Amino acid sequence: VIICRNEAPIIGKTITAVKDLTNDIVVVDSGSTDGTQSIVTALGARLIETGWEGYGPNKNKGVAAAANDWILSIDADEIVDRELAHTLANLPLTDASVIYMIRFRAFLGDRMIRYGEWSNDRHIRLYNRKHGGWNQAAVHEGLVFPAHTRTITLKGYIHHYTSRNLEDFAAKTVNYAMLNAQKYHQQGKRAGWLKCRLAPAFSFIKNYLFRLGFLDGEAGYTVARMNAWYTWLKYARLRELNKGNGQSS
Repeated sequence: VIICRNEAPIIGKTITAVKDLTNDIVVVDSGSTDGTQSIVTALGARLIETGWEGYGPNKNKGVAAAANDWILSIDADEIVDRELAHTLANLPLTDASVIYMIRFRAFLGDRMIRYGEWSNDRHIRLYNRKHGGWNQAAVHEGLVFPAHTRTITLKGYIHHYTSRNLEDFAAKTVNYAMLNAQKYHQQGKRAGWLKCRLAPAFSFIKNYLFRLGFLDGEAGYTVARMNAWYTWLKYARLRELNKGNGQSS
């Protein structure tokens, strides 16, 4: 199950990387205008066209439409590498109470980011839908499972091409910040003047210095600065919403 919007430059590679693993690829598209849909159908995937209701709800639409109970959930900019594809192809998938953790390698453009906030990233992405599923969060969605669940980490990686360039990175940063501010506002959270000033600085210091982001050179500096900007935008927008100066959507 893949969710996407305007991912024509990469969606073909994403689908091709998993095409031999399954008899059913479901792509949930939320209004692409760049020809993504034609690439999806040309590669034999099933296309579901829908509006944007949030990451959790849109992923659940794809899961509900899937032909099989075992779900590999990925985004359009996440490409399964060969080692992971081999691992997935040889999994027995006989115990529905087992879920599978997958490690990620993040890229800014074509540059792999080895340190900072993007390092050591891993997520549960393979599971049986009879055992659990996505919550309804619009952003930072999560999978929910019973207490008796066992987690196994798989060999191989998903390569996450998070942003094609700085313009793409900036647009995604603003979008995530606004979505998370809205989520926090709905949860009744607040952000004071001091938090807006200190949290971004702490984010930069933590990721650039303590998590060794500087070892990634200019790309590491860019990621740390953009993540700090994201933190400021999120809390500044939350303050605006708390004051009633920004119309929530």
